Amino acid sequence: MIKVSETAKKKVIELMNDDGFNPSTDYVRVGVKSGGCSGLSYDLKFDKESNDDDKVFEDNGVKIIVDKKSFLYLIGTTLEYSGGLNGTGFVFNNPNANRTCGCGESFSL
Repeated sequence: MIKVSETAKKKVIELMNDDGFNPSTDYVRVGVKSGGCSGLSYDLKFDKESNDDDKVFEDNGVKIIVDKKSFLYLIGTTLEYSGGLNGTGFVFNNPNANRTCGCGESFSL
């Protein structure tokens, strides 16, 4: 399961509305891809449909879909949103990551 903080929920709803997505029916697609300074990087986008091989979750009123391969890397992750001095954006607090890069956008296991 992937958790969504209250701050991330507010930002997701705002961005989905801005991009023409409906937060009550559409999804946040979270994934992992090769790349970044630490070897793997996070991928986040909005989607109107889920695939047969997707895992579907809902936390804090946000519908999340993750492909099965990425799910293995993301179990227990919390999606947060930071608007602090170190920059603004979504932050993945992933308990499975052994190492993360300084910007927090990539990790390794």
